[in-house]
Amino acid sequence: MPRANAITYFLVCFTVIFVTVAYGGVHQPILALFYLLIAAMTITTVADAFKAYAWRVDKSLLQIPLFAAAAYGFIQTIPFGSLGEMAGVDSIPRTISTDPFSTEVNALHFLALGIFFSITLLVFCNSSRIKRTVSLIIVFGFLFSFFAILQLFLSPNRIYGIYDTHFATPFGSFVNRHNFAAFMEMCLCVPLGMLFSGAVRRDRHLLFITAVSLMGIALILSGSRGGFVAMLAGLIVVVVLTRTSRGKKQIIMKAALAAALLLVVIGGAVVVGGESSLTRFVESAQSKDISTNRFYIWNVTVKVIGANMPFGAGLGAFGVAFTPLDTNSGLERVEQAHNDYLQVVSDAGLIGIGIGGLFLYLFFKVGLRNVRTEHRYRRGVVIGSFAGCVAVLVHSLFDFVLHTSAISLLFLVLLALVVTAGRKYDDDDPDDLQRHRRKRFVGIVGKSTNTGNLAA
Repeated sequence: MPRANAITYFLVCFTVIFVTVAYGGVHQPILALFYLLIAAMTITTVADAFKAYAWRVDKSLLQIPLFAAAAYGFIQTIPFGSLGEMAGVDSIPRTISTDPFSTEVNALHFLALGIFFSITLLVFCNSSRIKRTVSLIIVFGFLFSFFAILQLFLSPNRIYGIYDTHFATPFGSFVNRHNFAAFMEMCLCVPLGMLFSGAVRRDRHLLFITAVSLMGIALILSGSRGGFVAMLAGLIVVVVLTRTSRGKKQIIMKAALAAALLLVVIGGAVVVGGESSLTRFVESAQSKDISTNRFYIWNVTVKVIGANMPFGAGLGAFGVAFTPLDTNSGLERVEQAHNDYLQVVSDAGLIGIGIGGLFLYLFFKVGLRNVRTEHRYRRGVVIGSFAGCVAVLVHSLFDFVLHTSAISLLFLVLLALVVTAGRKYDDDDPDDLQRHRRKRFVGIVGKSTNTGNLAA
């Protein structure tokens, strides 16, 4: 394996961890470092291509929506004509976006994420790297959840005991507790999918169960209702995808195991955080703070969509487009729609619907195809990663978690695992494939023997 390629793989893993511990990558200095890391990955990838005398490009179509979103963002900032005189200023360029600067920044961010995803697909080039990446996600998720629980009791209002957040409830290294919940729901789905698919050796079952339980406890203690619903969605996906030909009996058994695991997580949260750790889940979604009152925000967002059809208000321009239609005082600015699906339509209009629809189609097509891979370990990886991605897509109905760099990076890593873990590699463990085939053959033989077909 060329050294440049190994360095690129290291940079991919380092970037995900660094951005996560650096407050989730929501501050400009951290974003600047993130872009520098993307540039470094690009340089090492080009160096690897020159050394190998071949330019490698992954053929996954899931790259298209990211680059299409970036391209459309730049199109939204292209001037066509000029606006009339406003406040004594004339010759103001007319653009599709109501906030061209924010749209350009968001387009550049989409471009960076697209490059990151393309490079990640390239460096996940063998079975051993997929295994190392899965181990990294599980170990980091376990340690991160343990740290978050400690911080909850030692310094609940300050991240690392030094950063005091305002107008938000922090959890872990994230300024917003919903972002932590989104990160955890992705992390815990990976070992969960591997456990339920039989990809984990029996001597490691307790380790995986412990990791899943601690991450689930941390998620519940964060108090995110959307995160809890998303975790349930991921759990359901895992149960459904790991059912076998034995039918109802087997799926009932796995559903019972999932329910038992959920009770363990909830019970652990109560033991660790007390009964008050569950009180937030019975609160109303209404809020006195207009910036988090989802019902009101969604109602105004529908008006923003109608006012900016068919091309949208511009990527990242939601705050500017929202203000003229805000029927409240305007003292509290709303920057996000708290529903990524509504915001895609408000920001990008019909083009956004097309790009988003293409992504969802390709994601489910590739995911549902690759969960049928015959390699047992990688099948577990695909199922867990697919469930983690679905969990975040469900969470996006209530929050804007994918707007946080750390969440989007881990999401893209899981997406890359869904794609690459469904492929065949030279360093695959043949025992996993043989055991999987033997299990299927025995099942067929046993069923046929009972009917007397084979005996004849």
